[in-house]
Amino acid sequence: MSGAGDEDIAERARKLFSGPIEFLKSAPGLQFLPDPQVPEIAFAGRSNVGKSSLLNALTNRKGLARTSNTPGRTQELNFFDVGQPLQIRLVDMPGYGFAEAPKDLVKRWKHLVNDYLRGRSVLKRSLVLVDSRHGLKPPDRDMMEMLDNAAVNYQLVLTKGDKVKPTELAATLERTQAEARKHPAAHPHIFTTSSETGSGIAELRTAILEAATS
Repeated sequence: MSGAGDEDIAERARKLFSGPIEFLKSAPGLQFLPDPQVPEIAFAGRSNVGKSSLLNALTNRKGLARTSNTPGRTQELNFFDVGQPLQIRLVDMPGYGFAEAPKDLVKRWKHLVNDYLRGRSVLKRSLVLVDSRHGLKPPDRDMMEMLDNAAVNYQLVLTKGDKVKPTELAATLERTQAEARKHPAAHPHIFTTSSETGSGIAELRTAILEAATS
């Protein structure tokens, strides 16, 4: 029976992400957040981790989330409406870990993200994106600690899985799983994805819908 249920939610997820998806708004501060009407899934990751590419792959859109060559350019929460009628919202959080950013910018980022994480009742899960070529770095661990402290359920997603050899990817996955087990708010299952080949994208869509409706 569980197999049939899994297939059902996978098909629902496929249909959901094949339907209407629109950019709603950017919020540079909490006063600009949209009304908390529907479940939200947030995306976090270091600059250049491939967050925009993953969002575009998930939604079958080439330019939904703009990619930028300037690390740390986006310092706002970007909201995307998924479904008609509206079913869930995806939240693209500003990238972190950019070395050249001024300290006041980093401070503003921390305040914005932390306030959002702690105060958003409809936030169902955060996805923390980690580059498969590098594994977890100190800024990722800082983000995980922030999520632990905010008591926000989160899941790690390895990106750019096509850029490393399968043996290296397996080793990175194992190390990441071991580290995730030490964090109270981290989901035990970790996804490996590739925006270019589409690997892991369907599974991630299903997990997003499951988290949003649980």
